[in-house]
Amino acid sequence: MRSTYQKRGYFGIGIYQPKTTENMGTLWRSAYLIGADFIFTIGHRYKHQPTDTLKSTRHVPLFNFPDWEVFKKSIPESAEIVIIEQGGELLQTFNHPQQAVYVLGSEDKGIPPELLRGNRVAEIESTRVSSYNVAVAGSIVLHDRLVKCL
Repeated sequence: MRSTYQKRGYFGIGIYQPKTTENMGTLWRSAYLIGADFIFTIGHRYKHQPTDTLKSTRHVPLFNFPDWEVFKKSIPESAEIVIIEQGGELLQTFNHPQQAVYVLGSEDKGIPPELLRGNRVAEIESTRVSSYNVAVAGSIVLHDRLVKCL
């Protein structure tokens, strides 16, 4: 069944210092399926790997930023940075900005506290005291945006 989703605005999603290429490939596939305009890495280059069976590279561009400062200077002027990290506003009640750039933390270190300041932070609820796999977390955020923005 085809979706009747009418996209408004734009959004991209990426990982700050990703640890594994498999997670980037899985996130890329979700980004393509849910309609992201771009994906990115900050501080790490992505290398193609086999979890991207849809060949999302043909449909969703990837940007590699060497560090946070270059990333901040490169995003669209009207875009709002939304960091996905523990301790933020619960995703269940989160209102997604029309123009958003979602940033996920690395698998082992998350997002440094100094980068949280001045940005919106959203947290994915869980019933356990643990964190989600970064590609799963990104897919949940993208799905939440899709459902809330229908």
